[in-house]
Amino acid sequence: MSFVRHLLRLMRPYQWVKNLFVFTGLIFGHAWGNPQLVWSVVLAAIAFSLLSSGVYIVNDIADLESDRQHPRKRLRPLAAGEIAVIAAAIAAGVLIVAAFAIAWIVAPAVAALLLIYLIINTGYSLGLKHVPILDVFLIAAGFMLRILVGTAGVGIAPSQWLLLCGLMVTLFLGFAKRRAELLVALEQGTRTRKVLVQYDAPLLDVMIAITATSAVLTYGLYTVNPETVRIQGTPYLIYTLPFVLYGIMRYIFRLHHHRRGEDPARELFTDPHLIATVLGWGAVTFWLIH
Repeated sequence: MSFVRHLLRLMRPYQWVKNLFVFTGLIFGHAWGNPQLVWSVVLAAIAFSLLSSGVYIVNDIADLESDRQHPRKRLRPLAAGEIAVIAAAIAAGVLIVAAFAIAWIVAPAVAALLLIYLIINTGYSLGLKHVPILDVFLIAAGFMLRILVGTAGVGIAPSQWLLLCGLMVTLFLGFAKRRAELLVALEQGTRTRKVLVQYDAPLLDVMIAITATSAVLTYGLYTVNPETVRIQGTPYLIYTLPFVLYGIMRYIFRLHHHRRGEDPARELFTDPHLIATVLGWGAVTFWLIH
């Protein structure tokens, strides 16, 4: 049982919250009335979850030595020696194969998008994560592929404004993550991630400001776009903008005053303000589009 527990920790199922991006097209494309489409999106989300867990394990294997020097990551199952490298590699292989099998059942396009995700993450692990700016864009690309899997992958036309907003949000989270890692590195006196040597706080603060502003603007433009109003059947989605604005500002506050932000998924589950903001935004959006 301890092996299963350590394996689940290695898979990081709490990170699967990121795969809610797969449901973007289903929700905003008013496609939830089609049971076949709903089932396809659910399977696509499961496939992405399994693949992302496999990729996390591969990354942990690649980063084993640096993780052992990190104040928090050294507690991960591989870095702590709770799971053997060979066992972790086998688990990663099983997860990746299962992910592609499910994706192919959904649609070849979904499998193709998952393959792109795997290629990007392989390049990331092999060295692209050490290239400043590009490293964050590659992280954002993973989120964009999640949106595309749940839209173009299953036959739902994606909104261009929504795609652009998704890109800005994920870039914001990526640069905020690097800012949080830099804060920890400066406090510990060591930079466990090589790319942090090429970043500094003022530069990252500029990137965060640009992407946060762009995320708010593109979301606002999406809500008032005539096509959005036509599809959603309401001109009032603009009134959900304060939730988005507050959520981003709260995240920046946590980053600077609580030294948090290294793990966006964990932040979403641990900060009451962010939880309430997401639930409030979801409830109001659901009410408006129905």
